[in-house]
Amino acid sequence: MGLNIRYIRDYFVDSFARKVLIWVVQILATVALAALLSFAFFQTVVIHEGSMEPAISADEKFLVNKVVYQVSNPKRGDIIAFRLGDKEKGSVHIKRVVGLPGDTIQIQNEQILIDGKTYVEQKDFPAIKNAGLAEEPITLASNEYFVLGDNRNSSEDSRFVDIGNIKKDQIVGKLWFAISPVSKLGLLNS
Repeated sequence: MGLNIRYIRDYFVDSFARKVLIWVVQILATVALAALLSFAFFQTVVIHEGSMEPAISADEKFLVNKVVYQVSNPKRGDIIAFRLGDKEKGSVHIKRVVGLPGDTIQIQNEQILIDGKTYVEQKDFPAIKNAGLAEEPITLASNEYFVLGDNRNSSEDSRFVDIGNIKKDQIVGKLWFAISPVSKLGLLNS
């Protein structure tokens, strides 16, 4: 009888230890895979300017989907991260896509015109006081996008020579998930 109790006890201890070990290995594999996917497909960005207020405020942090534009193209209204200057070390900026390749963009009488027609946006943005370069029609090349900050009168964007039209290879990705502050944690509604 003593052998049977020891055998049963050893069996359960070994079985429990084996289950715990398998569980630990599965957790470690999951964390490693998540870290690898995060590094390969996503990038964290911090907003350092108020040009996207009130939708996005300074010091908010987001995950940028770096893969989405490898298989598709930016759409009007997408909030994108793009890099100015050096492709690896240039500064990252966040703006909203307004003009797509082939569009002719102009800003007249505080309104955005796309191919001569008034563009009606889904959100209530302030009237544009400074048309900048878009005072005259701008026709976008096959790989160019026209971007604006949501805070239209306090944003350096495609209207200005320092930024200009954004080429597709400058685009890092699409903002898609807020990670800070915790009160805004979740998917981003563009």
